[in-house]
Amino acid sequence: MPRLPEGYRLRLDPQDEYPHPPEAATTYNESMYFNLFDPDRRIGGWFRIGNRPNEGHAEISVCVYLPGGQVAFTFARPAIADNRWMKAGGLEVAVVEPFRHLRLAYEGRLLLLDDPLAMADPRQAFAANPQVNARIDLDFHGVSPVWGGETVRADGQPLDLDAERSFARAHYEQHVEGHGRLTIGDRIFELRGFGLRDKSWGPRTWQAIPWYRWCPMNFGRDFAMMISIVGRDDGPPRVGGMVLNEGRYDEIVEARIDSDWDAHGYQTGLRARVATESGAAYEVEGRVLSLIPLRNRRTGPDGVERTTRITEGFTEYRCNGRLGFGMSEYLDVLEDGWPVGPDVRRAGP
Repeated sequence: MPRLPEGYRLRLDPQDEYPHPPEAATTYNESMYFNLFDPDRRIGGWFRIGNRPNEGHAEISVCVYLPGGQVAFTFARPAIADNRWMKAGGLEVAVVEPFRHLRLAYEGRLLLLDDPLAMADPRQAFAANPQVNARIDLDFHGVSPVWGGETVRADGQPLDLDAERSFARAHYEQHVEGHGRLTIGDRIFELRGFGLRDKSWGPRTWQAIPWYRWCPMNFGRDFAMMISIVGRDDGPPRVGGMVLNEGRYDEIVEARIDSDWDAHGYQTGLRARVATESGAAYEVEGRVLSLIPLRNRRTGPDGVERTTRITEGFTEYRCNGRLGFGMSEYLDVLEDGWPVGPDVRRAGP
């Protein structure tokens, strides 16, 4: 489990797989995220539902990376009345057995993007590209321990959070294997592969973190990794993550990611070096196969609108002679239209 300063501990209970009573903060968010990639067909996707009951809506995202670089995508903020279910806008997550088996279903419309980079202008992308009916049914089974939980004081008391500067009160992740069917228009794909899921709850402001690099990946049932580097306004970046090896997690204590960039500041590839608590070292190479840029805009209490960009890259990884697949998710607050991450470079003259 992640290391914590003295006087704190992690709390996690099977009941945390289900929705919690919302806190008073307007920005309270409870979300579940899944990704899954078929290593034989080289297709897959990610799915997220985030309840914001105090704001009266959920956030849902469905993103499927199809053959040939095409992406099927949707985002919506459907109305919700409470936080009783992870179900909104045609997307539903059911807990069959906590930490072991979850089921996801989606029925609705998806936008077909031959050029996923068009989502940099979502209004134009939705106006200019076709939409099709879709049905997705997936089962996820844990292949690892659960990593994370809620950080509390040693006596079990919760932490006091500044809602405007909070990204989550609690967060946990787990590597999974999954299977199911994707029906996208008149095409049907049987999917079987590996991925990662996470769960979080508490106040969330997308602009609370200036930048991060999050790289979950799977090389099979017995070997997987998640690398996390999170920028901070008041200190050096926070490094985290873990390596799954033969059913056990080994905490990442050092990590560096060197990325390649295109003219828009989107990642096209990366090289990572990590060291773990056990003394193991790994070198990882990643090649982005398909990328879709997303954004979140919010006007703060000071009346200033701030924009966060999240680039979601379906990525091929290589490590220790093995081939795997996963995501490179890069988040940056934008200043003057450009990501603030100190590693971002503009390719070309």
